[in-house]
Amino acid sequence: MLYAIISQDIDQSLSKRVQARPSHLDRLQTLKSEGRLILAGPHPSIDNEDPGEAGFTGSLVVAEFDSLSDAQAWADADPYVAAGVYAKVTVKPFKKVLP
Repeated sequence: MLYAIISQDIDQSLSKRVQARPSHLDRLQTLKSEGRLILAGPHPSIDNEDPGEAGFTGSLVVAEFDSLSDAQAWADADPYVAAGVYAKVTVKPFKKVLP
């Protein structure tokens, strides 16, 4: 089943994001290579694809896992969690309708 992992950053998270990003991307690449990643990306804090120093307010990952508990465990092990980037992470089932 698909699950949405919706993360909200702490204020002024950019420096922590930059530091943990390579490890964070490695885990997403693994999901992609396994054919389980539907989409992933950050939420810019301003209306611009490259927010620069304004940074990001959070992230969204939609991926396939065997269960909600597996999705939660994957989210809990994210390097951004360990680095203190996220203030809150919500994991919930997701039903893709379109496209």
